[in-house]
Amino acid sequence: MDRTCYCGALRARDVERRVVLCGWVHSRRDHGGVIFIDLRDREGIAQVVFQPEKSDIFASAEKLRSEFVLRVEGLVRRRPEGTLNANIPTGEVEVVAEALIIINACPALPFEISDYTEASEELRLRYRFLDLRRPAVQKNFIFRHKILQNVRAFLSAAGFLEIDTPMLTKSTPEGARDFLVPSRMSPGAFYALPQSPQLFKQILMVSGFDRYFQIAKCFRDEDLRADRQPEFTQVDLEMSFVDENDVMQATEGLLAAIFKEALGKDLELPFARLSYDEAMLRYGSDKPDTRFGMEIADLCGELKNCQFKVFAQAISGGGVVRGICVPGGEKFSRSEIDGLTSFVAAYGARGLAWMKVTANGPESNIVKFFSAGELEGIQGKLGAKAGDLLLFLADTPAVVAQGLGALRLKLAKEINLIAEGAFNFLWVVDFPLLEWDKEEKRWSAMHHPFTSPRQEDIPLLDRPEDAGAVRARAYDIVLNGVEIGGGSIRIHREELQEKMFSLLKISSRDARERFGFLLEALTYGAPPHGGLALGLDRLCALILGEESIRDVIAFPKTQKAACLMTGAPGAVNPRQLKELEIKIITPPPLTNPS
Repeated sequence: MDRTCYCGALRARDVERRVVLCGWVHSRRDHGGVIFIDLRDREGIAQVVFQPEKSDIFASAEKLRSEFVLRVEGLVRRRPEGTLNANIPTGEVEVVAEALIIINACPALPFEISDYTEASEELRLRYRFLDLRRPAVQKNFIFRHKILQNVRAFLSAAGFLEIDTPMLTKSTPEGARDFLVPSRMSPGAFYALPQSPQLFKQILMVSGFDRYFQIAKCFRDEDLRADRQPEFTQVDLEMSFVDENDVMQATEGLLAAIFKEALGKDLELPFARLSYDEAMLRYGSDKPDTRFGMEIADLCGELKNCQFKVFAQAISGGGVVRGICVPGGEKFSRSEIDGLTSFVAAYGARGLAWMKVTANGPESNIVKFFSAGELEGIQGKLGAKAGDLLLFLADTPAVVAQGLGALRLKLAKEINLIAEGAFNFLWVVDFPLLEWDKEEKRWSAMHHPFTSPRQEDIPLLDRPEDAGAVRARAYDIVLNGVEIGGGSIRIHREELQEKMFSLLKISSRDARERFGFLLEALTYGAPPHGGLALGLDRLCALILGEESIRDVIAFPKTQKAACLMTGAPGAVNPRQLKELEIKIITPPPLTNPS
């Protein structure tokens, strides 16, 4: 390649150097007969000067427009006094053009190639090949590349082997919906795209590869939102002869290496740990944001004998009364509090009680129902002081947790309680192994059916009525209120795995049909093992401060799982369907025949 360097790499040290630059016209300016262009590539911008004395290339320069592709040859010089640009790394120098080749022209653009474009996301995804030229977007992917290099370097140095697992596998319906791929060689049969490499990485442990990792593509056919895509990337790892602490320590080391290399930031290790029960009590969420306080407090002990019937009846009926203290919330108007009441109603809450704490004590239309001791107990439990607003929910533990948990996050954003630039990591541990599916009227796995129960809880599996009390050897890693990964110690004995399937109402026949190869492998000397998967897209988005993982995925789908650039998903030629022995009852319009 005859390009001598990237545009964004030029510095004062390059003065008097002859360079060849290639890139796109970012902007063009005509100043009194001298033409200036900003030439852009992935590393930045260089200013190029075209002087009228060089009439041949000056005439070509007059034709330049945004996003023309150029090859420019010239001499680097220091910018004249008073024209330096301190806002860009190349702002001390410019290139005086001596040769110009217009490699390719560009028509009028659908939107400006700028970090400040006002184009809609739909338009940007339609022209993703242009959107990816924007410097801020390119920086995201350069950063993502560096993270991937850090992952590979750290795990390789720690003795992990990078091993690929299949993309075409067997459908094992347990969790999200599979993407299915018809088989031409076996008409009527289907492959599934992997939701994760879970079964294969366990097989690798049985095979003696005691430390595995993979930058794995995963696929889930589920409804989308800001942190969901039908295809996503995770850093997948598994280890043999380990317990929870080993996996968590390895993960902390990996994250510390990423933050040190990518941001120059030292993380404080080890990360804090919180049980699932405590997380739900204090934060109303199993992925709590700990960058601010405003924790939820349980008030059942203080209010079980109060005269306020809503609270007393909730407690006597097996429910709970809990509250949060909003610092400086005394200024909230009644209409604003009514808005908060409507907000928690979306989570099943039937009302929101409140008190404002003044210099003379709590004030509210419900204060009269509480004794002085009860009011003192409430304020003490919530850490309230004059000027604060106290908010209460009384309902089932699940409704109260969801309502106050969501309300806590909403208010923290509105009153600016969240510290800018903070990265708070947290492990959530001791999850329930099972959760009750009301519709199916059966137990389902909270994580997946291969998660091991705590050793001391295994006897409870023989008593289905007590199965809800079984704790999992599972752990989630949370960053700033977002789950960025999770894992568990796996079941490595066939009899325990079959017991788990039985509780989940998966028959022996179905278990053999879906997971027979794993069950068979477990009988051949399977070691104890466990692992974890980190969501790479979520992690990158959080570090970069992006709202959506679509901003760190090169070619993302919309919320309808469509690619606006390629038109996927689309119809296929009838000949292809015939080869697969598939007949579509109501065929869609054929827009992309091949």
